[in-house]
Amino acid sequence: MSEALIVIDVQESFRQRLDWAELSNPDIVGRVNTLVEHARAEGDPVVWVLHSEPGSGTVFDPASGHVRLIDGLEPLEGESLLVKTSHNAFTTTNLQQRLTARGVGGVRVCGIRTEQCCETTARVASDLGFDVTFVTDATATTPLPHWRTGVVLGTDAIVERTEYALAGRFATIATVAEVTGATLTGS
Repeated sequence: MSEALIVIDVQESFRQRLDWAELSNPDIVGRVNTLVEHARAEGDPVVWVLHSEPGSGTVFDPASGHVRLIDGLEPLEGESLLVKTSHNAFTTTNLQQRLTARGVGGVRVCGIRTEQCCETTARVASDLGFDVTFVTDATATTPLPHWRTGVVLGTDAIVERTEYALAGRFATIATVAEVTGATLTGS
């Protein structure tokens, strides 16, 4: 069974936000690249996904010039680069069709934001019948204020809650080292 690596929203838009300094995983590009190199070596497809909010006037508006991969991430010719406008990588793209056409039965999910687009993509992928591996230490997020009280949930708590919600229900939780066998610095 072929597995695809889905790299979600590791894009300049996030680097332009004030909360980038509080990112849970400052080595997100390095970790994603480790997964990308592994996928390519295994002959597995790599799918790059960007989030876009046309007409919003935000850093996610294509007119801002920030809806592009962060420097250091380079798709190879033939690798898909999809642009989504929903929180998951399936609903507003043809990702499912692309994966099915390639005989992909499993996906590995990494990217930005752990609890938002990455988690949502993992859940939808599971519902669509894909075997999902959620590579948590190749995801990143920022602190999240409660919508009503303003109390801030820290990144460690967000990651922990995401793993609790996904593990055994929607995905297998894994680390970059477990997926690739690579030894990472700063782990």
